[in-house]
Amino acid sequence: MSDFIMAAANGRNIPKEDVIFGISRRAREMAEDVGEDKVINATIGALLDDEGELLVLSSVDDTFMGLEPVEYAQYAPIGGTPEFRKAAIRAALRNYEPKGQVRAVATPGGTGSLRNTIANYSCPGDQILTTDWHWSPYKTIAAEQGRSIATFRLFDENHGFNAEDFRKRVGEMLEKQDRLIIILNTPAQNPTGYSLTDSDWQKVIGILSSQEPEKRIALLVDTAYIDFAGDEDEYRSFLPYLEELPANVLPILAFSMSKTFTLYGLRCGAMICLAPNEEIADEFVRVCEFSSRASWSNSPRVGQSIIANIFADKDLLDRVTKERKEIRDMLLKRGRAFEEEAARAGLPILPYDGGFFASIPCDDPASASRELEAEGIFLVPLAMGLRVSLASVSEEKCRRIPAKVVEVLNKR
Repeated sequence: MSDFIMAAANGRNIPKEDVIFGISRRAREMAEDVGEDKVINATIGALLDDEGELLVLSSVDDTFMGLEPVEYAQYAPIGGTPEFRKAAIRAALRNYEPKGQVRAVATPGGTGSLRNTIANYSCPGDQILTTDWHWSPYKTIAAEQGRSIATFRLFDENHGFNAEDFRKRVGEMLEKQDRLIIILNTPAQNPTGYSLTDSDWQKVIGILSSQEPEKRIALLVDTAYIDFAGDEDEYRSFLPYLEELPANVLPILAFSMSKTFTLYGLRCGAMICLAPNEEIADEFVRVCEFSSRASWSNSPRVGQSIIANIFADKDLLDRVTKERKEIRDMLLKRGRAFEEEAARAGLPILPYDGGFFASIPCDDPASASRELEAEGIFLVPLAMGLRVSLASVSEEKCRRIPAKVVEVLNKR
């Protein structure tokens, strides 16, 4: 008998509960029973302090509290307010000044950027290419629109970027499709914390530039964690490479204000194209606004007003940037602690550069996750390993995780 009574599955695999939120719920329930100190809930994709409370930049909160009603209650234009669009480009690019055409369209978080890119730069039935270690909702977003996800191996045998497998998979897919969307989540990838180096980017650009010019390629760079990787200008060093791409390859940045400005619940983001000419840039705005209208219509105005006001006040922007650096330094300190203890415990982990997450490769991650839950450690099972949210646990708990994981894995 079908699990659906009135709804249509339409070929989708729809779980009864989101995996991550389900694990997090069980962690909260155990913490209520045995105490917070005996539970490590490393599932949450938001930055928490050492007591488990959500970290919100006070400078951003003050800006929020100072808004006039018209700045949050009025509808925003479909593509975002003009002030927000300008601010979003500044936030995403910082000090980089592109030579080509730049356009921004407001979206409800980075997820909206992914949705609109898939809707407009691929066809029903197409496959979208991304890394084998990836954020699982990519698959959900693609499936909801009648597309599917294909992968290439992110790492080679030396745990460096696997340019050769990327080259192979791009070639194979363009033999079958006239269009191809490629999603690269960098810097500070979810779920591994890996960042492509400038050398990696040169290889990516070379591979994409060598494809047949009649093919249409959209390179979507998911930069959700860019401002929690390290120095904000240093980790934007890849931007000039994007402008070396030929006209048949369109770079699009998915930029999320959720992390950068701790505005998770306001669903504020933007998709930004670096187009070679005005015609392609204007088309980008037209088609993405059309898709926005057909799905969520207007993105919430409140986040747009906050970001626009921050970038209109240099002193306020400096305050936000300084405060963000303080919590980023705390996060990176947690990451280094986790790396140190993993090395000490003999626990293999994937290369961590920065960001909210690190990953542990292992066999049968679902079973490993269940066994760790019995020990009070809640991690997210992926296809090839376990994801650890360094953002949501203290440095002390980051140091406790590796030895316990080794203990559990060695029992199997």
